[in-house]
Amino acid sequence: MPEPLTLYCAGYGYSAAALAKRLITQGWRVKGTTSKDAKQAEMAVLGVEAVSWPPVANDLAGVTHFLVSAGPDEAGDPTLREAKDVIANASFDWVGYLSTTGVYGDHGGGWVDEDTPLTPSTKRGALRVRAEAEWRDMNLPLHIFRLAGIYGPGRGPFSKVRNGTARRIEKPGQVFSRIHRDDIAAALEASIEAPNPVRAYNLCDNEAAPPQDVIAYAAELLGVEPPPLTPIDQVEMSPMAASFYAESKRVSNQRLREELGVKVKHPTYREGLAATLAEESA
Repeated sequence: MPEPLTLYCAGYGYSAAALAKRLITQGWRVKGTTSKDAKQAEMAVLGVEAVSWPPVANDLAGVTHFLVSAGPDEAGDPTLREAKDVIANASFDWVGYLSTTGVYGDHGGGWVDEDTPLTPSTKRGALRVRAEAEWRDMNLPLHIFRLAGIYGPGRGPFSKVRNGTARRIEKPGQVFSRIHRDDIAAALEASIEAPNPVRAYNLCDNEAAPPQDVIAYAAELLGVEPPPLTPIDQVEMSPMAASFYAESKRVSNQRLREELGVKVKHPTYREGLAATLAEESA
């Protein structure tokens, strides 16, 4: 009997868990790294093997697919920093690196695609550009996925709307692209089924939207009044939040649709939020 296809998740996070759930039902073996006991218990229920980090050669023996979700820091990509030689000597059919649309920088609400020059305007974006280059230099069957703002069950605006901490921050012309967790998993699965190494894909829905509209729609779904609009110059924000508002762009998913045949299940935040609320309520 042939060995099952095996996915190793370097960083078993929100998106990796959604992919693992899809693959395990198809008979895949999935391994993931985490240092959290609670996460290990969740993984065990799903059938994912919790493994230690960094790996040694034996840990990657038989691994056919390798997914990287850990973000970079000022010293570079942490996965390569700790396991570069082991990864370089392994034999993978597919490697996926989860990056961000922040690599494109600010475009004043204009459109970007995968051929747009990488001109990040934030430190986080610059670190991602450097990490992408580090992975490209590894001579692996690499696929880069540039994710827009991720949301889904357990990672949406509903809890903040309910407890009164949600804010509708208004910055004229500001738009973000988003991607539902399940559409990320579908895109990764499609790439695994039709690999095209050294290719980048934007993972986003069909409609970039102002963030205040998303909060208002979440409030509408909950049947409560939305928080008042507050001009951005009257709001104190964390450095992380400020970095999001420093960039405005519309991200194209044309390559995702045409090359991988992925039609996002949640084409706008409206469908995505409705599905998220339904799953959270269930």
